[in-house]
Amino acid sequence: MSAQAFYDDDHEAFRAVVRDFVARDVTPNLDVWEENCETGRDVWKSAGALGILGLRFPEEYGGGGARDYRFRCVVQEEFARVGAASLASGFSINEDIVGSYLTELGTEEQKRAWLPPMAQGEVVASIAMSEPVAGSDLRGMQTKAVRDGDHWVINGSKTFITSGYSSDVVLTAARTGERDGRPQLSLILVPTTTPGFRRGRKLRKLGLHAQDTAEISFTDVRVPASNLVGEQGRGFHHLTAQLPLERLSIAWRALTAAEAALDWTIRYTSERKAFGTRIIDFQNTRFKLAEMTTEVEITRSFLEQGILALNAGRFDATLGAKAKWWTTELQNRVIAGCLQMHGGYGYMDEYPISRAYADARVQTIVGGTTEIMKEIIGRDLASRHPS
Repeated sequence: MSAQAFYDDDHEAFRAVVRDFVARDVTPNLDVWEENCETGRDVWKSAGALGILGLRFPEEYGGGGARDYRFRCVVQEEFARVGAASLASGFSINEDIVGSYLTELGTEEQKRAWLPPMAQGEVVASIAMSEPVAGSDLRGMQTKAVRDGDHWVINGSKTFITSGYSSDVVLTAARTGERDGRPQLSLILVPTTTPGFRRGRKLRKLGLHAQDTAEISFTDVRVPASNLVGEQGRGFHHLTAQLPLERLSIAWRALTAAEAALDWTIRYTSERKAFGTRIIDFQNTRFKLAEMTTEVEITRSFLEQGILALNAGRFDATLGAKAKWWTTELQNRVIAGCLQMHGGYGYMDEYPISRAYADARVQTIVGGTTEIMKEIIGRDLASRHPS
């Protein structure tokens, strides 16, 4: 399926809005954000005012009411085009993860309290699952929430929290009991102004420097019982149900980053000469570019079908795992090849390929590692052929 068939006139009209926003509010600030290790709030508020945030939130809660995920695809493509991976990731946590949980599982009170300011860019949300000891092993989670009258009392710590240093509310996964010797998890909204909530240092990372990532901790944090999102003890089920969308979001960011890297590299090799010849005129360069372009175009066709399946309610966990592992490994492979074609300049931060190389590395880890994705796919295959 061609890109033209995938998008219609409404998507392209929206793209023009996003592209203007990127040119005005994103590209001029990329270097400053990298230095500060955060984007600040102005860009969030500008995006909110233009309707770029809250696209999939229901209209009655201040959102765009666009269940069509292709509008989110447009945003990620335009961010990738200028190398704004950090902002794309932060927006995705707000929109595709926390916003999705609240839209699908939140109470009327929760939706009215949080979705409108999230759509306006006035509130930044984060999600807290990973822990210093357990990592992403949800069943090994140690953070606990104990019911005390009309409140939950939360104790524990989390790490690798995207927007953890700047967020206003954290959707927190915590143990709220056990059943048959297995921990029961629940999801609870914790405003970051709550007494006992502490932010640790901004974590120094290999890439995504403009995205603030932090450790956070909870010491006798008391929040109303009404802050429970979804059903008590069903947190693991809720997380599992939402992961396919998260993984598809990561996959689309990976694809668009690879496409952008190829575009930069084709232009660079067409202009740069070595031994009196354009780099693109060397057979090895052309062959490598041909291989990468073919892989990326085939991957786009696969992902476009996945997006349409999501819109139709047919996107499942196995398809999400396939999309996530393949695209993120492709992203790393393509960007590494593109950096090589830039020669020494590829190692210089003034070229976007350098930043893209560092930003790409975490993609095979976040949202579930490549190995976990293959395990999910393998289990599905085995289940179809029982002994």
